[in-house]
Amino acid sequence: MKKYILSFDQGTTSSRSLLFDEKMQQVALSRKEFEQIYPQNGWVEHDPEVLYRSQIETFTDLIAANKIKPDSIRCIGITNQRETTIVWNARTGKPVYNAIVWQDTRTAEMCKEYLEKGYEEMIRDRTGLIIDSYFSATKIRWILDNVSGAGELAEKGDLRFGTVDTWLIWKITGGKVHATDFSNASRTMLFNIHSLEWDAELLDLFGIPLSMMPEVKSSDAHFGNFEVNGIKIPVTGVAGDQQAALFGQTCFKKGDAKITYGTGCFLLMQTGEQPRNSAHRLLTTIAWRVNGKVQYALEGSVFIGGAAVQWLRDEMKMIEHPEETEMYAESVKNSHDVFVVPAFSGLGAPYWNMDARGAVFGLTRDTTKAQLVKATLESIAFQSMDLIRAMQNDSDTGLRSVKVDGGASRNDYLMQFQADILDTQLERPAIIESTALGV
Repeated sequence: MKKYILSFDQGTTSSRSLLFDEKMQQVALSRKEFEQIYPQNGWVEHDPEVLYRSQIETFTDLIAANKIKPDSIRCIGITNQRETTIVWNARTGKPVYNAIVWQDTRTAEMCKEYLEKGYEEMIRDRTGLIIDSYFSATKIRWILDNVSGAGELAEKGDLRFGTVDTWLIWKITGGKVHATDFSNASRTMLFNIHSLEWDAELLDLFGIPLSMMPEVKSSDAHFGNFEVNGIKIPVTGVAGDQQAALFGQTCFKKGDAKITYGTGCFLLMQTGEQPRNSAHRLLTTIAWRVNGKVQYALEGSVFIGGAAVQWLRDEMKMIEHPEETEMYAESVKNSHDVFVVPAFSGLGAPYWNMDARGAVFGLTRDTTKAQLVKATLESIAFQSMDLIRAMQNDSDTGLRSVKVDGGASRNDYLMQFQADILDTQLERPAIIESTALGV
């Protein structure tokens, strides 16, 4: 009987299950998109139960379509959209509120209050992160403040917090395991990346009880079992999606870098066993803990990357399929200077402007749909260039090449434009599913 490794890849716009064989070749994939919920301007939510159901549905479809028996799956890796915040009742297993997505900016004013009170340096020193609504801490605080009874339940020890990996682990183990890994913990703004534990002073600062927090395990630990038809499949790998992609791109040496073109764009450079501070407003984060050793990374984040193409499709109705963008971009032969700034959720690194919003510049009477599509694609490359320039300045070395992956890396026009404006070689692997491969 052939043996397989299963990856659960729970992303911002879709859940996916992927099968790899024992030679680490991808043999099957199942994908399901789910609803994005926008209750107010700048708010982005997901239904946690839908996240779980869509993930299980992709698994069920995958094994049925490929006639795979559960006992042929040796183990499972889980990778996930990071920072997205879920709080649930430990007694009932029910979420007290929708998942607040990493793109959500509702806590921007709360973040400004913490900045004005002078906590930026302390939080940066301990967590490696900038005070921003991007991260989980203020999202948890918002739920405790705004959901009726949540604060009281938290104080009684009845609530649990988790990023999406933790929620999936809780669900597939029947509530037996409340855990996360080091890479995901380092994205909460509550985890001390030096002492490698939940920081009591930060938990107190944000008013979050320690009882809500998951156990933090190594990325290659055993996280419990997923039982399918009486077969127990162990979960033996967990990592946030960008750190998983860094691993999947074999960035094992200090100085190795990759950029993932997904819903957002994320540049990570491996910095070894010591955390490295950025002088250009990049983040210091834990890459993973494997074989008992913690590796760190520098990271720059673009909030809206491939999501801008999804905006063209779903809101603007300019395209039906993302693949069309390449055709439209290549059809534009004149030099009209149209620029799109897709700051739908503010601007990430190196600007960290929570108040920024999207804009289009250079419109004239003869501007066409093709030019807007082309400018939207190019906006992904321009934002990514800002990250790479900041990373080059921090590392005091030019990046001779950058490894790329993620759905938008399939777009030849985008990749060539990116390489041209950087004057840098991009390396695209045969398997661009580096996130699922890495975990």
